[in-house]
Amino acid sequence: MTERWLDQDAGPIVRPYTVTRGRTRPTGDRFDLIAMVSAVGPVPPDLPPEHLRVLNACRRPISVAEAASATGLAVGVVRVLLSDLRDYGLLTVRMPPAAVAAPRESLLRDVLAGLRAL
Repeated sequence: MTERWLDQDAGPIVRPYTVTRGRTRPTGDRFDLIAMVSAVGPVPPDLPPEHLRVLNACRRPISVAEAASATGLAVGVVRVLLSDLRDYGLLTVRMPPAAVAAPRESLLRDVLAGLRAL
């Protein structure tokens, strides 16, 4: 039975939904991939290891995408764990600036014409 959960090359296999206790979406506002997250305050002693792993990655301001990469966890899992940390008051989130206005249609037509001319 144990062999089923152990990959000789990768080590123990833990399904993402077990890390998030079956949750697939963060609570509250969603985390944009380029949102900057940063750990604040003392770390509670009873913090689960996955949460601690994400929190440690956020000791300096880091994007959500970078936090996922640094921890080796899936982005969806990191978003759920980040929402937990935000709910615990252990994390600040700085959303990216609003997207700039879309370019004028005439500019897009000129670019398209230039590409076609190539």
